[in-house]
Amino acid sequence: MNPERLVAGLDLGSAKTTAIIAEVVGDLPKHPAIKVLGVGQARTTGMRRGVVSDIEETTRSIRKALQDAERMAGAQVQEVYVGIAGEHVKAMISKGIVAIAHDEIQRSDVERANEVARAQAIPQDRELLHAIPQEYAVDRDTGIRDPIGMSGTRLEVEMYLVTIGSSPAVNLRKSVERAGYRVKELVLESLASALATLTEDEKELGVALVEMGAGTTDLAVFHEGKIRHLATIGFGGNAVTSDIVHGLGVTQADAERLKERYGCAYEPLVDPSDVIQLPSTVAQGDRQIPRELLAHIIHQRMDEIFEHVAREVQDAGYAGRLSAGVVLTGGAAAVQGAAELASDAFGTGVRVGVPSERLSGLSDSVEAPRFATVAGLAQYAAHRLALGASGSSARKLQLGGGGVDKLVQRLKFWLQDFY
Repeated sequence: MNPERLVAGLDLGSAKTTAIIAEVVGDLPKHPAIKVLGVGQARTTGMRRGVVSDIEETTRSIRKALQDAERMAGAQVQEVYVGIAGEHVKAMISKGIVAIAHDEIQRSDVERANEVARAQAIPQDRELLHAIPQEYAVDRDTGIRDPIGMSGTRLEVEMYLVTIGSSPAVNLRKSVERAGYRVKELVLESLASALATLTEDEKELGVALVEMGAGTTDLAVFHEGKIRHLATIGFGGNAVTSDIVHGLGVTQADAERLKERYGCAYEPLVDPSDVIQLPSTVAQGDRQIPRELLAHIIHQRMDEIFEHVAREVQDAGYAGRLSAGVVLTGGAAAVQGAAELASDAFGTGVRVGVPSERLSGLSDSVEAPRFATVAGLAQYAAHRLALGASGSSARKLQLGGGGVDKLVQRLKFWLQDFY
């Protein structure tokens, strides 16, 4: 194990906090892969809909998850890549235009254009998370991916700026620091999940990544290889659980168990003769219900969530343009029948996304939809490490001095091309 190649990811969900420790292997800097060394999980009690609601509780969850991962890996880490999500995440398109003085466009021109696009005024209560170049235009030619070496007098970039609320970010960092770790970088969760579950072809053809967490459902639309639209719907697996609580008169813990053991999101898949035993109570004694009733409750709520997502895709102008269909991921996507129900709701092909690309080591311990984000964070970290290892990129980026901090800043913003 090479300590300099260790990376750690932390996914703070509303139900579970998951940590991963991995070693970056493979061909650096072009094709980094990760070898999973340790995974840790803890119940989350201090998060609500993707936002820290109790710093003490969140700190406890972080410490437990990371310590469990460290124990399994037989190694300790100081810094982590942390996923962030929630309804405070916003995105916008920003344009940057510069004049070209010489014969052909150079890397420095591209960086100037990126800098202009990024210099958009961000409100004081928000911070810039990612600046992702979408495409470039040289004079009147649009849709260019890499303009370096082309001739022209004017270069324009279209940049996708993702911003987050300052206070959710501050509280997240504070919780991680109190647990004894340093936040290396905050990363948008749906982008991390996309790294772990989507193929290049899917992103090229057009795909919607729907991540169903406990507190929220996140949508990321990719088309022609780039991120095009982001949205958060304020319902997730917890809404399904609470419907079961009210519909069947059981406790939260029992509702969760019933959902995991007998749940089905698509009613037609359930055998009408199936009966399930409900936990007995003093007041109600032994009870049995048709499994169809449980499926009906789950079906109704998940269908409603998918309808919200489908409306969001339509409003963004991508309905009918997603040739690769929909990829479902996140904890709530693991329930039987989720893909069938989603296929009905979206009117297109749906698959459940599981981290599998460029994984080795204890990879079977993350092969479930709920590990998409944390595996993606480790892959994001591997790309970062690979970019750092690429001395030539580093030298090119180190313009105008500023040392390591300046370099890290530039890396953070420009080399996002793996999206």
